[in-house]
Amino acid sequence: MPSSWKESGLRWYWIVVLVFIADQLSKQWVLASFDLYESIKLLPFFNFTYVRNYGAAFSFLSDAGGWQRWLFTVVAVGFSTLLTVWLRKQPSGMWRLNLAYTLVIGGALGNLIDRLQHGFVVDFLDFYWNTSHFPAFNIADSAICIGAGLIIIDSFITERKADGENAAKG
Repeated sequence: MPSSWKESGLRWYWIVVLVFIADQLSKQWVLASFDLYESIKLLPFFNFTYVRNYGAAFSFLSDAGGWQRWLFTVVAVGFSTLLTVWLRKQPSGMWRLNLAYTLVIGGALGNLIDRLQHGFVVDFLDFYWNTSHFPAFNIADSAICIGAGLIIIDSFITERKADGENAAKG
C-alpha cells in the first residue's frame, strides 16, 4: 500500500474537483438561462435542452414518489467513499484506473448536489436521430460513463497482462 497521498491514487483527486466544478457551473448556467424544456438546436443531431431528471440513468425510478432521491443519495455517497478508499490503496501510476475512479466520483458528487439542492438532476445534452431522442444527460453523467468504460477496459487490459506474464513464466 502506498505510504503517502502523493504515491497513491489520491494524487489524482484534482480530477474530481475539475469534473465537479465543470458540472456545477454548466448546470447553474442552464438554470439561470433556460426555462424548463427550452431547447436550442445546435447541430442536426444535437440540442441543448433543459430537462429535470427525478430518477437515475434513463430516468430510472423517476416516478417513484420521492424516496428514490434518498436512495440515489446513499448510493452516490457510498460509491464515492468506496472509490476514495480504493484510490488511497492504489499506486499513483495506475493512471487508467485512478482516472476512472476520479471521473466516477466527480460525476456522482455533481449529481448528488443536484438531488440535495433541487430534488432532481439538471440535464441538458440532448442527442437524437430523426425523431428518436437519447435521454438527455449532463457533464456528471458523461464523466460517470467514461469512468465506467475505463474500469471495464482496464479489467481486460490488466487481465491480458496477467495472462501474458503467467504464460511467460510457464
